[in-house]
Amino acid sequence: MSPNTCWLCKIFRAEENGISSKVTLEEVLQWSQSFESLVTSKYGPVIYKSYLKTEHSDENIEFWLACEAYKKITSQKKRISMARKLFTNYIQPEAPNEINIDSPARKAIIRNIQEPTESCFDEAQRIIYWHMERDSYPRFLESDFYQKLKHSLQTNGN
Repeated sequence: MSPNTCWLCKIFRAEENGISSKVTLEEVLQWSQSFESLVTSKYGPVIYKSYLKTEHSDENIEFWLACEAYKKITSQKKRISMARKLFTNYIQPEAPNEINIDSPARKAIIRNIQEPTESCFDEAQRIIYWHMERDSYPRFLESDFYQKLKHSLQTNGN
């Protein structure tokens, strides 16, 4: 399939600098084994995010990935800065990318935001992971988006 006609190539050329030409059939097939294999693979999160954009729910994977990065921060000053960004972008009511978490999780973050710890967002991250795993991940696997990607790699022997 030429890059001019590949619908997925057009998406990634515009958004992700040619990732569709780097992803392998083996990686794509592993994604169907578990949600964990999708989000921990090299290109899975980027492709899954592109799918979630079609559902207008890409804030979920963005938040989850940001939490993964947040947990690796060792500097308290950087942790405080990142915690505030996470709160402002995803947690506070009317946030630009507000995620769907329950009130107790939101209140716990509000209580802990002044002196955030490494685990400050763990409960919210767990909730979002669960939402994605139970809700959008099964739809992703059944979607034309995933099926066409898998098919194009199978037919190209990539």
